[in-house]
Amino acid sequence: MILAGVAAAVPTGTVLVVEDLDTGEHYIEQPVENGSTVGLEYMHSVEKSRVYDEYRVEGQTLVNTRMEFESYGWGLPARVNVTNVNGTLVYDPPEPITELETLSVSPGRIANHTLIVEDQQYDLVAETNANDVRIHIERRTMTDILL
Repeated sequence: MILAGVAAAVPTGTVLVVEDLDTGEHYIEQPVENGSTVGLEYMHSVEKSRVYDEYRVEGQTLVNTRMEFESYGWGLPARVNVTNVNGTLVYDPPEPITELETLSVSPGRIANHTLIVEDQQYDLVAETNANDVRIHIERRTMTDILL
């Protein structure tokens, strides 16, 4: 019986969680593993152009590894080397830009935030009713899965 209890507490995997910043309600739970790609795509509020931020899952951390944008504007890297790929400015840093345990997002109806986990796309505005969210990685045990 003790062995079953120990087995139920052993981590079985990781999950990307999108939860309400105020209530903690889970809107999205998507299994991920080390190396999984997580993207956030939206329309820049001032420039009215597409922005894409890409992250790689490393343990319980999201590592920002790439940015794509179509014009320079507030909050976008202006003093870094970018490559122009068919009109899109790509910042592909030699080292990760940032490592985050939590990514806070305010999904906007005008910005039309989309979360992309590997090949799965989520309309963050529709999924969250435009509520502020926290995106993070959680370890899950067999007990978590069964409950």
